[in-house]
Amino acid sequence: MTGGQHISQDDLALFAMQALSAEESAAVREHLSACADCRAELAMLEGDLAAIALSVEQHPLPTGARERFARRIAAHAAATAPSPSLAEPVSIDRVRPSARGAWLGWAAAAAILIAAIGLGVEVAHLRSMLNQRNNRIDELQASQSRAEQVLEVLTAPTAQRVVLTAPQKPPVPTGRAIYIASRGALIFQADNLPSIPAGKTYELWVIPANGSAPVPAGLFRPDQAGNGSVVLPTIPKGVEAKAFGVTMEDAAGSKTPTAPILLAGAATTGE
Repeated sequence: MTGGQHISQDDLALFAMQALSAEESAAVREHLSACADCRAELAMLEGDLAAIALSVEQHPLPTGARERFARRIAAHAAATAPSPSLAEPVSIDRVRPSARGAWLGWAAAAAILIAAIGLGVEVAHLRSMLNQRNNRIDELQASQSRAEQVLEVLTAPTAQRVVLTAPQKPPVPTGRAIYIASRGALIFQADNLPSIPAGKTYELWVIPANGSAPVPAGLFRPDQAGNGSVVLPTIPKGVEAKAFGVTMEDAAGSKTPTAPILLAGAATTGE
């Protein structure tokens, strides 16, 4: 560890970075207590290390980074160390300039390691922002797709357009249905409906042309003006409609219509 009378600059650099073993660190401390030259050199190395550290944005080191860095330094020192038979003791005064250059090389490597860690954190942050933006784009595309479906149903020339009225009563409450059987696409708008009690709801029904059981086509509650709607409910495709009806059901809806039918309308073939 000591080259003659003084500790080598490489060992002082490792000591400053706390990369020596406990035994080696103890030997260095013992020597430093009695050697003013080595203490001065250590102070200069620590100053260089502090300057390098302050010039780089700080980020926490990953687990094990210090140990891996120390192992690499030790391996490099072992590979480049001169043969014991050729080495000669040198004093700190003779090698101070080149030793400081070697230490700056180690400090530069440490700075690059810290900068790489900071770059990794920044990349992770940018990836998170990109994922959030992609999710927002997916939401907007889904919203646009639904709007296009609504417009297509409203303007389709083959859609059935039905006006629903209250049977045997003045046609004040009304409903209009636009329906494409092949796609199971339905848009319904009701007007002037009376308010309903708490725990109740209106339910729309498709009455199949083949005489099978009515198909539930959505629940709705009118607003204060008596207006309500059902837009693109989930119903089977290909159900040809004979008529449409509206009943009042419990809030959860029903699998079969509950009399009386409040609104009803016969379906006509779209042109």
